[in-house]
Amino acid sequence: MNKKFLLLAILLCSVFLNIHAQKKAASLFSDSLVQPRMRVIIDNDFGGDPDGLFELVQHILSPSVEIRGIIGSHLRAGDGWDPSKESATHAKQKAEEVLRIMNLSNVYPVYQGSNFALENDSTAQKSDAASAIVKEAMRDDTKLPLYVVCGAGLTDIASAYLMEPKIANRLTLIWIGGPEYPELATPPPGYTTLEYNLAIDLKAGQVVFNKSTIPIWQIPRNVYRQVMMPYSSLLTKVKTQGKIGEYLTSNIERIMQMSVKYHFNVGEVYIVGDSPLVLLTALQSSFEPDPSSSFYVLRPSPLINNLGIYEVNHKGRNIRVYTQLDVQLLLDDLYSKLQLFNQTK
Repeated sequence: MNKKFLLLAILLCSVFLNIHAQKKAASLFSDSLVQPRMRVIIDNDFGGDPDGLFELVQHILSPSVEIRGIIGSHLRAGDGWDPSKESATHAKQKAEEVLRIMNLSNVYPVYQGSNFALENDSTAQKSDAASAIVKEAMRDDTKLPLYVVCGAGLTDIASAYLMEPKIANRLTLIWIGGPEYPELATPPPGYTTLEYNLAIDLKAGQVVFNKSTIPIWQIPRNVYRQVMMPYSSLLTKVKTQGKIGEYLTSNIERIMQMSVKYHFNVGEVYIVGDSPLVLLTALQSSFEPDPSSSFYVLRPSPLINNLGIYEVNHKGRNIRVYTQLDVQLLLDDLYSKLQLFNQTK
């Protein structure tokens, strides 16, 4: 009987310590000093380019945001990252893998987005992810603003809007995607007209830009390409920070190894282009909260045509189009949070 009691006590102690570790991991600073200022739903193709994993980890380590859901979204059909027809399923599994490594399993709800793009601009691809967006947006029991931050295609937010158009005035969409605006920037060498994230679901982009009234903060291709992490920093400031640092680094090194094998030399920097989603939310200014160290222009939301090209829409609502990001603030914050997280364990 005593042995059973001892085993039970050890088990309860283990559970308590695990919960305590999870809370401590999720909040690097004293709870009395940093409180959530906003809600976020993170939507990304975690099974694709590993830049989304960096964004996810940094958001998890940002106590000024209250993460209300993590969505694994799909890639473009036949994409080389994951050519299967279950890329959203795999993205959800990848997000859950990150949480396990960080000892945060079951702390945040993780949803699977649709495995398929919209078939047209009027019919939603219903999924747990789209339903979760609607449910969170329609809450009336909190005054914290809601940001849906997307680092890939727009299938799930477009579907949520088609399911419940009232969400349009109850959230802000921050999206990594879309080509350059000709009057603001020049496309990169060898560019494709149809930008990568927009190509994942062009119809969803048309729903969000052409049909909805959702407030948009857009980080187009010329801007998300500004966030370059040197391999030297990856080795000295990321890889050295415990299991999650090693995990993030291994995902980039896998791409570097592939580049050597297939002769498409990626050089010694990597674009972590999804991380601005953290910069524009968690790292807003103390007073008059806003991403005040990054710059944008206000312009009427364009119409996106069937080639993925912007067309002038004089009746479009104003959206923010970011032109310059505070990359130093963003990366310094990532390196420091990884170090603090590693020290708390």
